[in-house]
Amino acid sequence: MSETEREIPFLSPEERAYEESEKVTIVGIDEDSDYDELGNSPRFSWKKLWLFTGPGFLMSIAFLDPGNLESDLQAGAIAGYSLIWLLMWATAIGLLIQLLSARLGVATGRHLAELCREEYPTWARMVLWIMAEIALIGADIQEVIGSAIAIKILSNGLIPLWAGVVITALDCFIFLFLENYGIRKLEAVFAVLIATMAVAFAWMFGQTKPSGTELLVGALVPKLSSRTIKQAVGIVGCIIMPHNVFLHSALVQSREVDPKKRFRVKEALRYYSIESAAALAVSFIINVFVTTVFAKSFYGTDIADTIGLANAGQYLQDQYGGGFFPILYIWAIGVLAAGQSSTITGTYAGQFIMGGFLNLKMKKWVRALITRSFAIVPTMIVALVFDSSDSMLDELNEWLNVLQSVQIPFAVIPLLCLVSNEQIMGSFKIQPLVQTISWIVAALVIAINGYLMVDFFSGAATSVVLLVLVIIFAIAYVTFVLYLISRGLTYTPWQLVASQKPTERDDDE
Repeated sequence: MSETEREIPFLSPEERAYEESEKVTIVGIDEDSDYDELGNSPRFSWKKLWLFTGPGFLMSIAFLDPGNLESDLQAGAIAGYSLIWLLMWATAIGLLIQLLSARLGVATGRHLAELCREEYPTWARMVLWIMAEIALIGADIQEVIGSAIAIKILSNGLIPLWAGVVITALDCFIFLFLENYGIRKLEAVFAVLIATMAVAFAWMFGQTKPSGTELLVGALVPKLSSRTIKQAVGIVGCIIMPHNVFLHSALVQSREVDPKKRFRVKEALRYYSIESAAALAVSFIINVFVTTVFAKSFYGTDIADTIGLANAGQYLQDQYGGGFFPILYIWAIGVLAAGQSSTITGTYAGQFIMGGFLNLKMKKWVRALITRSFAIVPTMIVALVFDSSDSMLDELNEWLNVLQSVQIPFAVIPLLCLVSNEQIMGSFKIQPLVQTISWIVAALVIAINGYLMVDFFSGAATSVVLLVLVIIFAIAYVTFVLYLISRGLTYTPWQLVASQKPTERDDDE
């Protein structure tokens, strides 16, 4: 096998993230003469970067969903500027995980859910699928409720929470309509939504005029106290969304890249790395806007501990008044853009997760309706029950954050095991140093979220029966996590599949 070629697992004619006709053609990517004999790609091209731009920004939506915004505002109100450094490093950790996800998708031509279907026995695969669906439902409830809250504010209370949920639920049809016009049109819509968030929260930043000096100190000087530990854990816990790890490995396949050609994969990974870093830089700036606005407005006040997503806009309005364009509506517009964009990407992720784990071949609109129904039914119940209580909505959000934390190992551990496996990744297997850093980062994130779970459940277990149930769950949970880790150390079915591939391409390739 030549330097520009490598073995990859057999790509069977199964369910795929994108059909060949749906993929974006990269200009010049079919010109083998653009590469030297060692497979080194040509010089950097802004045009190619533009063509690869899209998946990273769709991925970055998960860093800007209503759950993250609530974590940001609570961190600002309770901890002031002191946790901005942690937000910065948490975003860097998120970037590392997402780059590994993109690497898996590009190098294998398959996404994480598909590979899990092949890697694990049926019982384990089904557990992973159920965990991924639960994580998706939890995230979707936060996103849909966030949109519904924004709609209620913008309608001056005329549209109740449950009606906002119904309106938001219909976005899957918008998604399907846009998808018919190509992936680039869908990506353009998300670019508009991200720009809307950036403008709305930048406007708030300008109106409230936070301290630039304190912001800089907060970003450069690590500081943590017992009072702010809960907000710190919340920041880290919200950064890595389990469904987003599955999503990014599929999104990168929307570009026409032959995974059998090493130099094509190298080029794709190069541009995807730049694009993902730029996307998460934008999301970090938007998160900083939100954190600093609430740090300036409410840090050290008596109401800091009571601020949540549902009442934050009204508190801002009371603090800064009306003006030409009331800050309440600016806040609502930003939250609405965050909620709408994240619910659509949630629907998108749900399609890949269901199709990948179950290898379902069905029309996209059917799969989208099934995915959306999983989340809308419990969300509607939540909206009807909690419509009149902001404090109950905030408590629900804490439960949902814990739910996300529980699911993180079931996405991150399979990802790390797969990208470390040479039989699956070929020469694109991550190197020992990167493996070590990745596992340390994963262990840190899992430990932090484990702290959140222990703290939460220790308070929730108010009876002997509940305590016994929590202990049983904890034992089963740890056992399955250890099993997932052990699978990465053993001989896998993919090695048999890979060995069936020819070691050389035809000359005419």
